[in-house]
Amino acid sequence: MSSTNTHILVYPFPTLGHIIPLLDLTHRLLTRGLNVTVLVTPNNLPLLVSLNSSFPSSSLQSLILPQPTWSGHSPANRLVSFMRGLRELHYSAIVNWFKSHPSPPVAILSDFFLGWTHELANELGVQRVVFSPSGAFALSVSFALWSDLPKIGEPDDDNFQVSFPKVPNCPAYPSYQISHIYSSDETNPDTVFYRSCMLANMECWGFVFNSFAELERVYIDHIKKEMGHERVWAVGPLLPPDDDLTESMSRGGSSSESGHDVLTWLETRRDHSVVFVCFGSRQVLTAKQIGELAAALEKTEVDFVWCVRQPDERHPPGDYGVVPDGFEDRVAGRGFVIRGWAPQVAILRHRSVGAFLTHCGWNSLLEGISAGVVMLTWPMGADQYANAQLLVDQLGVGIRVGEGTRNIPKSSELARLFAESLDHSRPERLKVKELSDAALNAVSKGGNSVKDLDDFIQGINELHSRKSLP
Repeated sequence: MSSTNTHILVYPFPTLGHIIPLLDLTHRLLTRGLNVTVLVTPNNLPLLVSLNSSFPSSSLQSLILPQPTWSGHSPANRLVSFMRGLRELHYSAIVNWFKSHPSPPVAILSDFFLGWTHELANELGVQRVVFSPSGAFALSVSFALWSDLPKIGEPDDDNFQVSFPKVPNCPAYPSYQISHIYSSDETNPDTVFYRSCMLANMECWGFVFNSFAELERVYIDHIKKEMGHERVWAVGPLLPPDDDLTESMSRGGSSSESGHDVLTWLETRRDHSVVFVCFGSRQVLTAKQIGELAAALEKTEVDFVWCVRQPDERHPPGDYGVVPDGFEDRVAGRGFVIRGWAPQVAILRHRSVGAFLTHCGWNSLLEGISAGVVMLTWPMGADQYANAQLLVDQLGVGIRVGEGTRNIPKSSELARLFAESLDHSRPERLKVKELSDAALNAVSKGGNSVKDLDDFIQGINELHSRKSLP
């Protein structure tokens, strides 16, 4: 790797929803002349194929380190256990790699779940930059939660309102929507470790968001105020170009259907007549959730594409649902079912798709807004409740449908909402078109996200220049 160009280490959290946007950012960093080493676990190596084919080894290298196993009885403690496992497996290995490298990185750009890399960067004498695959609104709430440690009323009152008066617009949530990792018992080991990671994020040199100013300006400014400096950059949406269909169709795992077959089927549909149903790369629905959803798709007359996930090693045992027997025969001609990975970006961008039933993960939110489709919100956990609130109550581009397993919509109500979401006169459709245009402008020449990206790279290059001084 060249010793003349600025070198950084990019360290994604090794799940698809986190690694894909950071690799999209890595592509932009490489295009602008940085040298990058990507830390990757063996199972995610295929995601580097596109980058490796586009950039020479003098600019792009990979550091392959092992991945811990998912363990624990709940999603919350499985996540914390995995975060701990990454630290235990990777900390010393990264230190040794740095010390043996002829031209080590001047900064570590790491996911917000890797807060312990702040300590690592300090030991190595380099700067750490946080990459957030979530938006600035959700991160503002998270920072307030872990900084202020609000009490959650009665433990048995799941609807106790937890408010965040320091965050713009003073959001509040029932306690069941607060992170399951959070505990007002400050001695809880999971809480202690996770909180230390979140607070370490606030101490970093800089923060990069997969967002754009026109979407979250007030919250981006709030993060700058909380951190006490201006090194907060919104560089999104981090997505493949509209004309790069191949890249948008090969961004994830295996599927029961080819991307070509899905798009061929969509070509037979009218403009804005299809509802796309997908709950992200990890969410698996319960039997009751999938039962109401399948019944709604049968009752409605709209065309649809439904992506169905199956549990894997990351999911604890649970009451997971399956597509009912005979369902696909009963919806033949107007429904397309995908089991496994779906080429979501390509589907959402297709002219025939008009609405998107989503779990409100941040990547899905950005992809839906960029495509200009109305969003039906059914958040399941984590930052998704805040994202749904942003879509519906603040941006006005979403229609509230359900919430996790506590508010599962009845099939008749959901069928009605499917039809209404495709109504061209709905105000949500006009507003999402405006935001779609703003998203495109943000990543076009002279756009705010392009300016922020250039400013970030300038800051990283200055770190290199200072380090190179005698």
